Amino acid sequence: MRLGVWLCAIIVLATADAYAAPCTVAVECSDWVSLPQSSARVLIYRSFPLGMKNVDVTRALVVVHGASRDADNYFRHALAAAFLAGGLENTVVISPRFPSGKGYGCAEADKVSEREATWQCDGPSRWMVGGGAADGGDVTSFDVVDEILRTLGRKDSFPNLKAIVVAGHSAGGQFVSRYQMANQVHDTLGVALTYVIANPSSYAYLDATRPSVTVLAANVSALGPGYVAGLPPKPPPAFIAFSDARNCTAYDSWPYGLQQRVGYAARLTDDQLKKQLSTRGATYLLGGLDILPLFSFDSSCSANAQGPTRLARGLAFSRYVAERFGAKHETLIVPACGHNGRCMFTDNLALGLLFPKQ
Repeated sequence: MRLGVWLCAIIVLATADAYAAPCTVAVECSDWVSLPQSSARVLIYRSFPLGMKNVDVTRALVVVHGASRDADNYFRHALAAAFLAGGLENTVVISPRFPSGKGYGCAEADKVSEREATWQCDGPSRWMVGGGAADGGDVTSFDVVDEILRTLGRKDSFPNLKAIVVAGHSAGGQFVSRYQMANQVHDTLGVALTYVIANPSSYAYLDATRPSVTVLAANVSALGPGYVAGLPPKPPPAFIAFSDARNCTAYDSWPYGLQQRVGYAARLTDDQLKKQLSTRGATYLLGGLDILPLFSFDSSCSANAQGPTRLARGLAFSRYVAERFGAKHETLIVPACGHNGRCMFTDNLALGLLFPKQ
């Protein structure tokens, strides 16, 4: 009997240890998230199961991939950051995938499983700006993250959860920038929620003004090779009516502005979006070398109205929301990084944002 008791104890301890260890191999760390009021589902990578109790986890990091829709790679980026921050054991890392089917504006279609939701890559309904899933009813990409956050907020699995960070790089940064202002779960979770917006190609401006040469010339190093923004004898105000609005008619339409919104963001009024953006905590994490038109850079006239490079656009937008809407957001420049998610998320400047102290 004594031997049997010891064997049972060993088995229990071994099982507990196995559940407590973070999953760090992407192909072994996937689950499905069912979407409310839909038969569709979304693939996620996670370091701990969302349906299993874990009292050691005190933080959650939700990372949104870029235009390549490579959630597995962004899961690895986040795990590398968690390792460097000493947060692998007490942080649940989650990376959802927003795949695209054939004909949805991507260079090639993704391989998808049965009932897996898919999204467009182009247009105002694309996944990165909260667009609706193809054949998914009213479900949008923002609803997916809502469901993940609600699951975390219920604390069935992580009763000691104290902080959640939603972060995205590149197209994922576009996602997080607009999700920060539009989501309707922020104040319902009972857990501190912050946002890290890294190197997006564009932002959703809250009115019809855009940065003038006064703003752009203040950050000459952000303008890109060969770009000169000289100040006239009488510099204009920082934000002015867009000078080429007649030719670039969509510059203030969603997702570049609030006009003609579709998808999740259309559920709220302009005033609600403005209030939520300005009152919720966010950090713009910008690569000091992200000044080249590479890696799916948005070169449309609507995006160029916001600045010539990703770095210039980020600096201009952070100043815009602070000066015109009173937002208390933080802006950090990672000096040695260009448009690279691993470089951005594993830099020392980023670690404290992604894994806030308890």
